[in-house]
Amino acid sequence: MSSVRDVVVVGSGPNGLAAAVILARAGLSVTVLEGQPSSGGGVRSLPLITDRVAETEGLLRDVCAAVPAAAPTSPFFAEFDLGARGVEFIVPEASYAQPLEGGRAGIAYRDLERTVERLGVDGPRWRRLLGPLSTHAAEVAAIALSDKRSVPQGDPLRMARAGAALARSTALMAGSWGDGYWRTEEARSLIGGVAAHTISTLPSLAAAGTASYLGALAHTPAGWPLVRGGIGAISQALVADLLAHGGEVITDHPVHSPRDLPPARVHVLNTHARVAADLLAEPYRSRLRQLPLGAGVCKLDYVLSGPVPWADPEVGRAGTQHIGGSLAQMRSAEADVAAGRHAERPVVLLSDPAQHDDSRLGLSGLRPVWAYAHVPHGSPQDVRPAVEAQLERFAPGFRDLVVDCLVTPASRMADHNAAYPGGDIAGGLISMWRMVARPGPALDPYAVAPGVYLCSQSTPPGPGVHGMAGVHMARRVLRREFGIPQIPSLSPQSTEGITA
Repeated sequence: MSSVRDVVVVGSGPNGLAAAVILARAGLSVTVLEGQPSSGGGVRSLPLITDRVAETEGLLRDVCAAVPAAAPTSPFFAEFDLGARGVEFIVPEASYAQPLEGGRAGIAYRDLERTVERLGVDGPRWRRLLGPLSTHAAEVAAIALSDKRSVPQGDPLRMARAGAALARSTALMAGSWGDGYWRTEEARSLIGGVAAHTISTLPSLAAAGTASYLGALAHTPAGWPLVRGGIGAISQALVADLLAHGGEVITDHPVHSPRDLPPARVHVLNTHARVAADLLAEPYRSRLRQLPLGAGVCKLDYVLSGPVPWADPEVGRAGTQHIGGSLAQMRSAEADVAAGRHAERPVVLLSDPAQHDDSRLGLSGLRPVWAYAHVPHGSPQDVRPAVEAQLERFAPGFRDLVVDCLVTPASRMADHNAAYPGGDIAGGLISMWRMVARPGPALDPYAVAPGVYLCSQSTPPGPGVHGMAGVHMARRVLRREFGIPQIPSLSPQSTEGITA
């Protein structure tokens, strides 16, 4: 890198790679720097090796994200066309499930009417709330994944209907969390489990908006998919396209200070706002530190000798399980975490990919099981005992299947991805205000210093495997820094540009 590059991107997560792909396709010289030995940031799949499981077993673990629910309806990935690039989505018949005590469970099938039927007395209410959202899922996604500063493109009438349905659902759930709306714990906790993806107190506007958005996606043909062979295939496809258009990725190149940055006309930071702040001088540093840190997660990569033994076998039909019990129990647990305390019964997100993808099975039939447990920011605690106690409530005999478990406390999450300081996988606190004012209140949330841009989960639209923060940032860089009015086509077939 002896010559000055047009753009240097720090971090190879999906937003950074999306930006790099767009900028390289526009004819710019682009270098991506990644501190880890492999690219992908939060979208990587690596060998799952423990004291009891050898590399020859062939198991893979999804290092951070595992279920890219936002990817199928992301405008970026829709045009990039992952399927044409060899990435295969596996779509379970149920998107998510919420096991309850007594062998009960709420199941969100992709088929809305099947979900309605199972929910009984709450079925018609579920249809009224989520039916309009799922019917307009593409428009709901366009709104949710916008830069929060411009009007998303689309049919005006459909966009208006989607916006109205999204506003109604968010307002209803944020007010009382639908306590007076739902009659059954299955429905009440089912929607609450989706809201818990925000890792924040329940209820809140942000949690309700997240539940509405992800709930809409759950009842579409694309559902909440898994990726055959592991989520890292998405990053591999992005890197391949970047290289094909003259870009480069340099791994094992951590950036801790400005001295670690090669010269470039523009520097793009695809990392947490607090991490990016360390690379800037005042007053830009203080501005990035306005974004409060979010709670953390403890990551658990289990190796099991068989499928999770759910008390209700129907729970295993879902690609994602939300483990937290009743809505009241999840509220209590998330309130503890927000107050800096460990919950006795933490909220856990779990996925058993081998249940839907036999390529994830090891040579002797072992299987990886992915889990996140919500914990206070920066917690060094191994919460495996609490997680397994939770799982035994809903999957008795789980412990008997455990061969080993690789535990990554929140305090060590940044060892695997510098964008997750203290286990904050959301890029900062999630609230309705902070979903707009990320990393701080500004007309342009991506330009953080002269010639320096931020495009991580610390910018709109926030967390998720969608690449849209990279798109919104790249649009501004092309126009402002290089005088290029169009974003190039991302389709493998098309060569036409689209207006930025």
